[in-house]
Parts: sequence; C-alpha cells; structure tokens
Amino acid sequence: MPPHIPRWTLVLLTVAALSLSACEGVSIANGTSPSASSGSSSEASGDAEAQLDKLVVAKAGSMKGYSREKFPHWRSTGSNCDVRDSVLKRDGTKVKLSGCNVVAGTWKSIYDGKTLTSPTQVDIDHMVPLANAWRSGASSWTTDQRGDFANDLDDPQLVAVSASSNRSKGDQDPSTWKPIDSSAWCDYARDWIAVKTHWKLTVITAEKSALADMLEKC
Repeated sequence: MPPHIPRWTLVLLTVAALSLSACEGVSIANGTSPSASSGSSSEASGDAEAQLDKLVVAKAGSMKGYSREKFPHWRSTGSNCDVRDSVLKRDGTKVKLSGCNVVAGTWKSIYDGKTLTSPTQVDIDHMVPLANAWRSGASSWTTDQRGDFANDLDDPQLVAVSASSNRSKGDQDPSTWKPIDSSAWCDYARDWIAVKTHWKLTVITAEKSALADMLEKC
C-alpha cells in the first residue's frame, strides 16, 4: 500500500465503488424489467379487447354458393414464386431456395409446437378460414376482394403450421377449435380479431366469448 494514502481513505473509496456498481445494476435491471414487458403486452391485449368489442355480432351466414375457387390463391409474388413461398420464407429459419421456390428450412408450428424440417410438411393456414369468412361477410364480396383476402400478407392472416393442425382446425372458429398449445392462445386470439377487424367480418356470439376467454392468456 502506498504510504501517502491513509487506509481509511482506501476503505471509503472501496465502499463508494461498490455502491456505484450496485446502483448501476439496479438501473440496468429496471431497464429490462418484466413489468415493462407486461405493460406492453397489457396494452396490446387492451387494443385487441377494444377491437373485439367493436366487432358486429351476427348469426353465421349460409354456405350456399361457397367454393374455395371463389377465393383465388396463391398469387405470384416478386422475389418468390407465389404467396405460399413468401410465407414459407418469412416464417422459416435457414430457408433455402431453388430459383424462387422454397426447398428447405425449419418451421415451428405455433398451433401444436411441432418443428417441421421440410416445406412439404408445412401448410399455409388462413387464420380466418375461407369458409368462415364466407359465412361472416365475404359472400357479398367480389372475386377480386376475396382474392385479396386469401393472399393477405399485410395482416396476420397467413401462417405456416403443421399440416395435421391445419386439417384439425378446418373452417372452425375459436369457439370450437383452439391451438393445442395453450401458450399460443393469446396471439391466436389477437390475430383472429385483427383480421376480422380489418376485413369487417362479423362474429357469432360463441366465437366472441371464446376470443375474450383466450385474451385472458395475455
């Protein structure tokens, strides 16, 4: 120890340094605190609840005249062959292309938690199924409008999932089908509500109730 610096001075300096370090630790922790994330999640949930309240409740319409051909898809897209390839590229990791086609990659199916290692295992699901859309307002749209809906890359309408979960869902709404993985319920409800809000589609009473219950997972 240098003789010109008293021992008590070194002790005080050490205490001060430890105090400053502790304060910096608190500051960093507060900057990334769980409560900050919770606030953001709560705000998003509040937005979804507000949107849900504004959705028009009506009886399901008739399926008369419905066919998938009245919702033309998949459209061609710029750098990818079509909308399906665009979703595969967007939702996958380590995606490989052959020309404009997606030929390899890995996908996590949010509906059931399965990891998919080939694009042939992946279905591109319409969040709000085409038949459900038909029953809730799309029957009165033009074919072009229904094509816009079926190829909607701007809203959370298209998602890469396992083929088995997509087939299980079919054209059901959340009152009769929910993702097997309950941790996905919050995002599923938010996305369903966002799509129906954007496209001004109606909901049935049971559907609205189920969506409200699912938002409680947020």
